[in-house]
Amino acid sequence: MPKNITSPHKKTPKYHITLVLLNKECKIPPETEAMLQAFYSRSHTSVLQRLTEIADDYQKAKNFMRKYYIGYGHKSIGDCASITVFVEGASMLAVKAIQDWRLFAGQESSTRYIDFSKQKIAVPRDIPKEAQEKMQNIQEEQRSFYLSAVPLIVEHLKEQFPIEEGEDQATYERAIRARGFDIARGFLPAGMTTQTSWHMNMRQFADQLALLRHHPLEEVREIAEEALQLLHSAYPDSFSLKRYDHTEEYNDFVMKKHYYLRSKDLKTKLSAKNRFALVEDRLDYKLLEYYKDVLSKRPVKTELPPFMAETGYLQFEFLLDFGSFRDIQRHRGMVQRMPLLTAEYGFHPWYIENLPQSLQSKAKELIDRVVEVYNSLDIAPEQKQYMLPMGFMVPNRITGDIKALTYFVELRVSRFVHPTLVEVASRVANTLKEKLGHLGYQLHIDPTPARFDTRRGLQTILLKKDNG
Repeated sequence: MPKNITSPHKKTPKYHITLVLLNKECKIPPETEAMLQAFYSRSHTSVLQRLTEIADDYQKAKNFMRKYYIGYGHKSIGDCASITVFVEGASMLAVKAIQDWRLFAGQESSTRYIDFSKQKIAVPRDIPKEAQEKMQNIQEEQRSFYLSAVPLIVEHLKEQFPIEEGEDQATYERAIRARGFDIARGFLPAGMTTQTSWHMNMRQFADQLALLRHHPLEEVREIAEEALQLLHSAYPDSFSLKRYDHTEEYNDFVMKKHYYLRSKDLKTKLSAKNRFALVEDRLDYKLLEYYKDVLSKRPVKTELPPFMAETGYLQFEFLLDFGSFRDIQRHRGMVQRMPLLTAEYGFHPWYIENLPQSLQSKAKELIDRVVEVYNSLDIAPEQKQYMLPMGFMVPNRITGDIKALTYFVELRVSRFVHPTLVEVASRVANTLKEKLGHLGYQLHIDPTPARFDTRRGLQTILLKKDNG
């Protein structure tokens, strides 16, 4: 077998089981990699022998896929090949739509560690020019406030949290700046552009794109159509351009009518004063009693086993600023709805309260102007989202089993997490302890999540120094 195709392999010492690690440097296309796996369902031939069939010849590898894949007739083969699409210059709204998929994997630019002052700001292209101009003007006002506010916020934070003896200056500066961005991000418009990696298997890409091309936002529909064309050109056997009218009509109905969670869809009445509610308790307490030892013996930094999902779920509704929704959306173990960003619930007070006193009145005036422009625009609510700052609150609904909720609160009740999200996660944590405490259930969470800790300045990516 040629050197470039050989994959590391070995046999286990007692049971003589063969283990093969596919060599990612051997240039096997993702589709062919999927087919190598699919052959196991039809044959006992070793993958090492299959690899010899495509050794040395990239075109042969592609033909190998075309020869076998088309007749396989099962979507599961697409689960066996993963690909990555990089998306740059899309709005926060579009990126959230891309990430609104439970098997999504990828990374997005962080408003906590990156200065967004020079990024372009998107506006819908399918609205009247006059509306575009109004939106762009108020978006630029938000950018101007952000630019002027960041250095003042940083100085204000240094007065509140002076560096302590023995602390590293560079780490301290990064921690202060991250906290400053945490506050300033609330004034960035949701139309601010960002970038994300989009890594999934081929089946998930095809299924998600089938829905995204009917998304309420034109920007997202365009991304979906162009992504499909891009994937079809690279992997024509996996991404078909054929469409069925009845499927397209159904997907269009679902996405246009039910994609966004709106206030009218909530099961409870949320308000600026009543921002959190447990709306469903579907836990099987008899079964949980049986698993009492699983709940009580779990050590720190250890997750509950997946089978705990059979004990049922809890469902919560709450208000959270759109900026922090971007963080909670990463918890794909829970079922979440995509909220519609509106001015209905107002601007989260935390962002103004944590500004220097000299900026607070200016911030309130800015928010008032934003609302005035928002109310004056005669366009769809979905399109108005682009002009609203990310500090505005949105309705949220999450549904999670005990494992997913436990993971969520243990990660998010922390001094390294945005305080508005800590507030929600703490409410969920208190509910879990109230419901399950009598069973010995424990939560390993930060006892002082509100404390400022300069160690957040260590959460960065630095170029390694050359030790030579």
